[in-house]
Amino acid sequence: QPIVVVNRPGNSGVDGLMDMKASRGNPHKLVITLSNLFTSPLATGADFSWRDITPVQMLALDQFVLWVQGTSPYRTPQDLTAALRGRPPGSFSLGGTGSKQEDQLISVLLETGVGTRINYQALKGGGEVAKALADREVDITVNNPIEAESLWRSGSVRPLCVFDGHALEYPAKVTASQSWADLPTCMSAGIPVQYLMMRAVFTTPGATPEQVAYYNQLLDKVRAQPEWKDFMVRGAFKPTVMTGSAFVDWLDKTERFRAVLMREAKFKATPALAATIPASAPVRR
Repeated sequence: QPIVVVNRPGNSGVDGLMDMKASRGNPHKLVITLSNLFTSPLATGADFSWRDITPVQMLALDQFVLWVQGTSPYRTPQDLTAALRGRPPGSFSLGGTGSKQEDQLISVLLETGVGTRINYQALKGGGEVAKALADREVDITVNNPIEAESLWRSGSVRPLCVFDGHALEYPAKVTASQSWADLPTCMSAGIPVQYLMMRAVFTTPGATPEQVAYYNQLLDKVRAQPEWKDFMVRGAFKPTVMTGSAFVDWLDKTERFRAVLMREAKFKATPALAATIPASAPVRR
C-alpha cells in the first residue's frame, strides 16, 4: 500500500508538528521526527510538546561529526582546537542547518569547551552545509555522517572526531585508509561535547494501543530489510530502538536536558515572541 509523503516546511518543523497535533483521531498519519521535536517549540514559543502526539518507535540515534575541508591543515581534533584558541575569537566559521537547532547548539557547546567564539552561519539543510564546507565557504561543520559520507569518499571533506561517548562500530573502510570506527570521540580528544539526535516515528494524538502496535510491527519489518541495514552502515547510525514506556522515559529525560541547553544558550523564545505563535496550525484536508 503506497504512503503519501507530505513535506510541511516552515517554522523549523513546528508547522508539521502542529499539523500532527491537530489531527486527533486520524491514525493514518505519521511523522518521522528528530530532536527538533524538543528544540523548535522552545525556540519559537509554539504551543507544542511531544506529549501532544503519540510516540511509536525510536528507529535510531544519529551521530554528529566534526568536519574540516579535505585539504585543511588540521588533521586531528587537537590541531583544530589549538587553532581555534590561537586565533582571534570569531575567526572560524561553522556552517549548520538553521538557527537555534541542533547544529547551533553544538556550536555553542564547542565554543564553551574550547573557550572562544565561533562564527555560526545558518544554512538551509545538511547537504548544503556539507557542500559549503567542500567549497571552502565555511571552515568547519558538524554534519551527520550520512550528509557528508560521499564528500568524504571523494576527499572533499575530512572527519576529525565524533560527538558520542563511544567510538563508532563500523570498521568497513570508507576511504582507502579510514573507516568510521577509526574516528576518535571528541571527548577523548579534549572536546567536552557529547550530542546525539533522535530519529523516531510518532502518530497522532488519541491513537489506540492496537494502532501503535500495528505500526511497531510494521517498523520492525522495515528494520529487518537489508536496505535498512545498509542505510544504517552508510550513515554510521547508532541502531538504538525503543518503544513503549522505555521510549517515553527517554523522551521525558531528553526533553529536560534539551530545555537546559536551550536556556543556557539563550535560544528559548521570549514571552513576547511566544505570544505571536498560534496555538494550533490550520489543517488542510
